[in-house]
Amino acid sequence: MSGHASPATLALSRTTETIMTQSTLSASEAIKTSYEQYVVPSYARSLVLTRGQGCRVWDAEGREYLDLGGGIAVNCLGHSHPAITRALLEQSQRMVHCSNLFYNELQGSLARELVDRTGPGKVFFCNSGAEANEGLIKLARKAGHAQGRFEIITAFNSFHGRTMAGISATGQDKVKQGFDPLLPGFIHVPFNDIEAVKSAMTERTAAVMIEGIQGEGGITPATPEYLLQLRALTKEAGVLLLMDAVQCGFFRTGCFQSYQRILENKPEAAGFKPDAISMAKSLGGGFPIGAFWIGTEWADVFQPGSHGTTYGGTPLACAVSLAILEVIRSEGLEDNIRRQGDYLKTELEKMLGQHGLESVRGMGLMLGMQVFGDAMAAAAKLRENGLILVPATGNILRFLPPYNVSREELDQALEIIRKTL
Repeated sequence: MSGHASPATLALSRTTETIMTQSTLSASEAIKTSYEQYVVPSYARSLVLTRGQGCRVWDAEGREYLDLGGGIAVNCLGHSHPAITRALLEQSQRMVHCSNLFYNELQGSLARELVDRTGPGKVFFCNSGAEANEGLIKLARKAGHAQGRFEIITAFNSFHGRTMAGISATGQDKVKQGFDPLLPGFIHVPFNDIEAVKSAMTERTAAVMIEGIQGEGGITPATPEYLLQLRALTKEAGVLLLMDAVQCGFFRTGCFQSYQRILENKPEAAGFKPDAISMAKSLGGGFPIGAFWIGTEWADVFQPGSHGTTYGGTPLACAVSLAILEVIRSEGLEDNIRRQGDYLKTELEKMLGQHGLESVRGMGLMLGMQVFGDAMAAAAKLRENGLILVPATGNILRFLPPYNVSREELDQALEIIRKTL
């Protein structure tokens, strides 16, 4: 073992060596055994991954895979990007954490960056997408409380997190099973159906909450007409329009927010803004951070004591996010997202009706291909041939690669798909 190995690497090595000394298990089997004994079985896991670099990861037996699942839209700069490593190292030597009872410069700097890219307002920092969506739900409840407004309209096939409020808001029955009674006050209606929203609105409605592109629900974008009508409707009714951009936001589509890409080249969309937007995933490139932006009208609803977090907006988390923003800017990754996303979508569309593909949808580097048959089985076959994609509802396999993915890497993925499916 190298003298430069980290304590975590040494500990993992010793643990694996101890288990293997006591048995004839392979490295993968030894690690899986420790999970079976000590880790809650809340995920159906597959590979035993030990390291990653860029778009590639390696398992415990040393086999290489092309990772276009990106940690479920998290690894926006790929694995082990030097800018993230440098930010973690340098900031950890200055300050890792200070509570939100104090100011820290980096939180203010990151908030300004997010506001500059979104519009006038303020930002609250947390640690995950679920927490960011909890913040949106609390904002709607708090803002509507004096008028007796508490209900939130969400869409079927939506996904808003795994907390009790998150699964109550989610429009998928499978995530709710076994958790009754749920948090009251959520009404689900069909996505992209403005008449359904109108019919669901009452004097109790506090907000409408949607994703710009439904991710877990199968890569279904909102239509431009739906977004514009929804904004007009909510303004007229005096209720909030909340957008869950945890998966589809932070440049994933080639714009900072997905609604900006969806409404591109629509003159009537000038000035379109939701009232609040949740963010996470790519915001930290693998380091835990979440946030939500609130437009000016509602930016001061939360006062001391009404909302909080222990870890949100730490100097370390903000340093990482600021480093990611600088890489995206300096390397022109917004353009790369568009170029590579358009190329991948075009090439996949050429395969429709063959290679097991039924449809392709999405934009930028948030694409879904619908396969004939079971997406989980298709994902397993693709893994066997060295490609990692992420299944979603509706027999969809998601492409959520890093923003710096290359044409060569996409061509390799396409070749694996042709051979496999």
